[in-house]
Amino acid sequence: VQLQASGGGLVQPGGSLRLSCAASKLFALHHYGMGWWRQAPGKERERVSCISGGDGSTYYDDSVKDRFSASWDDARKTTYLQMDNLKPEDTAVYYCVGDPFDRCDLGVAGHLSVWGQGTLVTVSS
Repeated sequence: VQLQASGGGLVQPGGSLRLSCAASKLFALHHYGMGWWRQAPGKERERVSCISGGDGSTYYDDSVKDRFSASWDDARKTTYLQMDNLKPEDTAVYYCVGDPFDRCDLGVAGHLSVWGQGTLVTVSS
């Protein structure tokens, strides 16, 4: 398994969660654009954030801007998605995705992208 996502769970509206995506030893994290995608029941998958391996630039969907923050820890070979002020509409399965072309600006996951397994986030009172 090259990417292992974790950190999902049940949280009340307004609460916070931090998702983690651990890369395997041979996964060259800084050669990828690391995105977080989500899929809610009955909806299409959508990208919520991306952090560039090359220059650390970050990209966020308008729906999560100012609430979510992407980062990484080089020593742990892990990327994170800090999610604050969570809303019920954030409920979804979240996936970390590595784009080998490091093109966060394109907002797509091509057929060479590496997907981690999903982690479920449920925002409910």
